[in-house]
Amino acid sequence: MNPQRISPQPAVASAGLHRPRLAFGAVGLAAVLALGACASAPPPKEQMAVSSAAVSRVSGTAAEAPAEVAAAREKLALAQQALARQDYEAARQWAEQAEADAALAEARARANRSDAALGQVRDGIRALRAELARS
Repeated sequence: MNPQRISPQPAVASAGLHRPRLAFGAVGLAAVLALGACASAPPPKEQMAVSSAAVSRVSGTAAEAPAEVAAAREKLALAQQALARQDYEAARQWAEQAEADAALAEARARANRSDAALGQVRDGIRALRAELARS
């Protein structure tokens, strides 16, 4: 058999047989990757612990930053609910937001204390100036 006389038709027919297999293989691979992506998110135990500690830490500053502390508590509760539903991505996101709100509450409370201290210093300076003016 002369290699130059081979018809291209068997090659085309052979390639046509591989296309459905390739399509099924691509669909199968996509399904496996999609299922793997869903199953690959581990429970955010560490983030939950960090967020819970942060919210506990700022609970004492509720009087100085009530809105921020309330937001942190609410988001931590949402994270715990998502964790119970095994929606680990949502749990991680809520926990991160709770931690950020707790940090904001700490900063707000610190700023409020600084403002109060500044007011006391200014009152002291006014009193000293008044005393010096009388002398």
